[in-house]
Amino acid sequence: MALVTGGSRGLGRAICLTLAREGADVAFCYSRADAEAQAVLAEILALGVRGVAYKTSVLDKKGLQAMARQLEKEAGHIDILVNNAGVGQVVPLALMEEEDWDRMMGTNVKGAFLTTQAVMRGMIRRRSGRILNISSLAGVKMMEAPVHYSAAKAALKGFTEALAKEIGRYGITVNCLAPGILEEGVSVNLPENRLQEYLRNCALGRKGTCAEVAEVVAFLVSARNSYMSGATIVLDGAV
Repeated sequence: MALVTGGSRGLGRAICLTLAREGADVAFCYSRADAEAQAVLAEILALGVRGVAYKTSVLDKKGLQAMARQLEKEAGHIDILVNNAGVGQVVPLALMEEEDWDRMMGTNVKGAFLTTQAVMRGMIRRRSGRILNISSLAGVKMMEAPVHYSAAKAALKGFTEALAKEIGRYGITVNCLAPGILEEGVSVNLPENRLQEYLRNCALGRKGTCAEVAEVVAFLVSARNSYMSGATIVLDGAV
């Protein structure tokens, strides 16, 4: 069973459907958008695999633990965790409110911590598992981006590296994927001048797609990728 956080739209939806197409049973959690979540669930089921949708925030520790217990009871185990849930906001540091900072760090970083903790114990017992954290180019490269967003996504890189060292002895791999600007997701709110600057510096001269990122995700969490751990893969069209 694969578990994807923030799976009801955008990149999360693409990841869910790609993993399902590859034959994985897929569970995902979401915090809003009931209609979109049910549509994704229907698409997963149409691919002939098992699908489960949970409405729970990645900041709800008890909800996440209950979800993990239920999945392990009904599906037997969680093999794959993709920490995809995240938020974005374009605001300069001088105008940033404390609540803006806390929301960014909460969803992007604390959410990954809480979800991983809820799932990790089962992986340790089985001495097997794949964890993938979705970061961003803004978290691994110096570029003009919101400070709190860059800081949160950079934290995921450090989280990945330290966790890979901590639980590698149990046969669990932990990796990080850092996409550039995509056609969907937080980048849709990017000011036009920043988008054009990105495109000028991108060797491929275009934004990426969620489908392209999801294909890389499918490889990174598969049995084919058995020796990579603690790595951050940049997927940005050569910026």
